Amino acid sequence: MKVAIVMGSDSDLPIVLKAVNILKEYEVPFEAHVMSAHRTPAEAADFAKNARANGFGVIIAAAGMAAHLAGVLAAHTTLPVIGIPVKSGALAGVDALYATVQMPTGIPVATVAIDGAANAALLAVQILALGNEQLAKRLAAEKQKMREQVAKKDLDLQEKLA
Repeated sequence: MKVAIVMGSDSDLPIVLKAVNILKEYEVPFEAHVMSAHRTPAEAADFAKNARANGFGVIIAAAGMAAHLAGVLAAHTTLPVIGIPVKSGALAGVDALYATVQMPTGIPVATVAIDGAANAALLAVQILALGNEQLAKRLAAEKQKMREQVAKKDLDLQEKLA
């Protein structure tokens, strides 16, 4: 299965590239598209309606300001949708965070931090790993590596303070 990355504007690309890099690292196929919940609502709805049939397992949606993209996509699919609120405008992404996280019952959107594209991609990989043992092993190995790095930092701190 592949991941769809949909951004509301090409100006979101610098943030979205963090997700792209993670998906490449885990060798997860993906497609990236620009669609707007407000300027191309029919196209966004059509994309979401056909996403499963087109081989997608997860949709990541990145948008700033009003940030209705993730909700519009989620309204038209049963696939998991992960929203990335993008920092923009006078409210520095808080408006996008609220728009992405405050969904009505029945239209869930998993939401990561403002500009949290790396975690969005990792969450997508974790979802796909439910049916892919190789991905699950790679994720487990990465978590073990993080534990070892923290343990080393703790040991280094103890030596500095001794």
